[in-house]
Amino acid sequence: MDTKPTQADKTSQLTSDPMSVVQVGLDDGYAYTKVALADGRLFSAPSRARIGSAGVTWIREQEQRIFEYETGGTVYSVGAVDGEATQFDEYPGSALNRVIVQHAFQQAGLSGRSIHLVTGLPVSAYYRHDGQRRQRDIDRKCESLKLPVEPKPNSAKPGKSILSASVAFHEVIPEALAAWYDHVIVTQADGVTLDGDRLSAPIAIVDIGGRTTDFVVVQDQGIVHGSSGSLNRGMLNVKSRVADLIQQTFDVSELGEQSIAKAVDSSRLRLHGKDHDISAMVAAAKRELVELLYAETRRKLGLGVELDRVLFVGGGSAALATDIANWFPNQTIPDHAVFANARGMLKYLQYVCDDTAGGF
Repeated sequence: MDTKPTQADKTSQLTSDPMSVVQVGLDDGYAYTKVALADGRLFSAPSRARIGSAGVTWIREQEQRIFEYETGGTVYSVGAVDGEATQFDEYPGSALNRVIVQHAFQQAGLSGRSIHLVTGLPVSAYYRHDGQRRQRDIDRKCESLKLPVEPKPNSAKPGKSILSASVAFHEVIPEALAAWYDHVIVTQADGVTLDGDRLSAPIAIVDIGGRTTDFVVVQDQGIVHGSSGSLNRGMLNVKSRVADLIQQTFDVSELGEQSIAKAVDSSRLRLHGKDHDISAMVAAAKRELVELLYAETRRKLGLGVELDRVLFVGGGSAALATDIANWFPNQTIPDHAVFANARGMLKYLQYVCDDTAGGF
């Protein structure tokens, strides 16, 4: 096994030299945007934004929860807003995605920094059924995040400018495959190793995300396309189903997206100043999703008898851990599964991708 310099050796400049390039792994999902930095810090923020200004004047800068950004001549509000739906095919290359990503950079303390970046696309958005890359879609996402996004000054301090984080290098890989890189590239206190046993073993990665659930089977360092692909179902379907059930039960015409998200997370809904237990609705919505995921998992992976391991990653894997606990005798959920893709993207950037030459 090869040993390489520690992350601390490679990235000590992150805090000491503001002019240096910052390497970032970014899982810009439909529900949450996750950031992995080379100094070990991890950040997550809801993928929540809408067109238009915030319409709020913040009396104290510390209380600001909605932030404005401009791209392509349009102002967007990001943060504590009822966000526009991200569940559309063009989202990865959209202005909506760009402002959400810029906000994630700002929250991670990367204002004014030049960034080398790796992100992902769902497997079915990255590969055609025959295994050929969807190069036009990949290029569209690569170029989109290089377009300028300007943070707007805080209304509490209108004269204080905020520097944009700019993407100087960007490569896109399949999202669930990123978790494979996280699995086989092992960081330790004394360096980084490529785990030979994990590298050669046949493994399936099931990435339960917001809009999609991705399946990738890797064997002998090759992707088995017949067992890989995407299902357009994820944790956002739970939120949508609960919203429908709330409307039916409480006879309300519309609730804000933030209220629905909070109700799903807490299993409690507050209406007219009173709390209502909606745990049965949340359980029913999860059950519907789990049944769909189970059927598709069996179609893709069968019983998994020839697989060394089935690795469940993504925020959905953590949220549904008890529901999916016994699908395979050799399944595992890694620590901080929601960040598995972002960590893998960062490792790919650091140890596989040649970001100095602009490619492999």
